[in-house]
Amino acid sequence: MQFCPTSFALSLTMLLLSPVAWGTVNQDPSSQSVKRSIQESSTSPTFDSKSAFNYLVKQTQFGPRGPGLAGHERCLNFLQNELKKFADDVQLQQFPFTLSTGKQVLLTNIICAFNATARRRIAFSAHWDTRLWADQDSDPKNHKKPILGANDGASGVAVLLEIARHMRLNPPSIGVDIILFDGEDLGTTGRPETFSVGAKYFARNLPPDFNPRFGINIDMIGDRELRIPREVSSDRFAPELMNLLFRTARDLDIPQFIDAPGSDISDDHLPLNEAGIRTVNLIDFAYPDASNKYWHTLADTPDKCSSASLAAVGRVLLAIIYSKASFVQ
Repeated sequence: MQFCPTSFALSLTMLLLSPVAWGTVNQDPSSQSVKRSIQESSTSPTFDSKSAFNYLVKQTQFGPRGPGLAGHERCLNFLQNELKKFADDVQLQQFPFTLSTGKQVLLTNIICAFNATARRRIAFSAHWDTRLWADQDSDPKNHKKPILGANDGASGVAVLLEIARHMRLNPPSIGVDIILFDGEDLGTTGRPETFSVGAKYFARNLPPDFNPRFGINIDMIGDRELRIPREVSSDRFAPELMNLLFRTARDLDIPQFIDAPGSDISDDHLPLNEAGIRTVNLIDFAYPDASNKYWHTLADTPDKCSSASLAAVGRVLLAIIYSKASFVQ
């Protein structure tokens, strides 16, 4: 992902005229009805923060997972095998890509379907690759070294793996698609358009019948000092979905969601919106604070992350699946 000092140039008119059916989210469910939906749900599972954090650590044990590295291949095998335990269907979307160094690598998006026959569907996504260059590290000697990516890479995937495990144990009434994007962090700092390689490829080559009502992308959500504000472009693309997410967090007493404007972030949600799929981005780009001193550095390690932070996001997403199904039309 990349911070955008100005709004990302994307035509909202193009989105509104898109032929892809977006579906709707109830525009203004009352707080009482939302709270009642959460409180009365007996099937919504409890998010296991310890299991999620174990998934985070497991990914980092493969080492840096940038494309072309040994850890990338090992992690891909792990993710594919783990998701096959839980999903109705797991597909790999592979394509070649040439790095800025001239080296050609194989990138792989992982696409999973849960309750595959359901027509009412939503989508969750995260990127599973890690940055090949610690170009923001305080020590210039580290700038060409790959990062471990505990938060920027492993955290979002960890939450989605744990949600996948829950959906196998507690099949949802709606369909859920999980996409793990590759090549998100191959871009050049200062050039947002060079990031999100896997998400762009996916958006140009959507699987047949892929038509979720909306999407939620999660990125950098493991920070011990987690604070998730309302990402600016997400509020442009799908304000009613953002309202639902932040209202859900408030009703669940999750303080890590800050219902106030944040930054404009170029991330994997943008290509999906360009393809006509309303998608928002949950991200804490201040890692660990406004200094952002861990982002794209060798300091992005599991000790900077927290199981409580993973649970904060996981609980909201589980509520969307199990307690808010009636709001997905």
